[in-house]
Amino acid sequence: MPDVAVHNSVVAAPAEAALVNVLGKRSVVLVGMMGAGKSSIGKRLAARLGIPFVDADAEIEAAAGMTISEIFARHGESYFRTGEARVIARLLEGGPQVLATGGGAFMNEDTRASIGAKGISVWLKADFDVLMRRIKRRSDRPLLKTEDPAATLKALIAARYPVYAAAELTIESREIPHETIVEEIIVGLRGRLRRDPAAEGCAL
Repeated sequence: MPDVAVHNSVVAAPAEAALVNVLGKRSVVLVGMMGAGKSSIGKRLAARLGIPFVDADAEIEAAAGMTISEIFARHGESYFRTGEARVIARLLEGGPQVLATGGGAFMNEDTRASIGAKGISVWLKADFDVLMRRIKRRSDRPLLKTEDPAATLKALIAARYPVYAAAELTIESREIPHETIVEEIIVGLRGRLRRDPAAEGCAL
């Protein structure tokens, strides 16, 4: 089971500290497909900003005492989605933080509204080939345990990408160093937060 939360002791640079100051109690919420890099990039982003990293799926597993795959197998997807929405709503009260969400979380209208009210959503957008290469390395993707995982992934992309597009920032997740993507997220956050009334007088 992955770590539930990572609390970073690294002190953020002045520019990042100013960004976090404007962020206030809001979370930076990473959304996107399985394999988009939400956890690996999220941990690096949190370290850069000097705030905690929290993985929603890990929190769900800790609360349930079983893995995501086991929850799906025993109770079904609908049960999982209900619990997922409840956990994310609770986690959003704990900002500032970098919060990585499961691939289907942003599809829930109430969850999107909660993220919009208490966070800034960042879509890590990866194309099919990138996702397929990454998820082949993992066997814990319950939605892809089908006769044709590639077709299933394409169907999920078709259904989810129009909804993910509602995120406040879109960053391309591709096969480059994660630190480069982290820098792109920070640049995007600065641009977004400069328009925030709380940013007046801050050197973002």
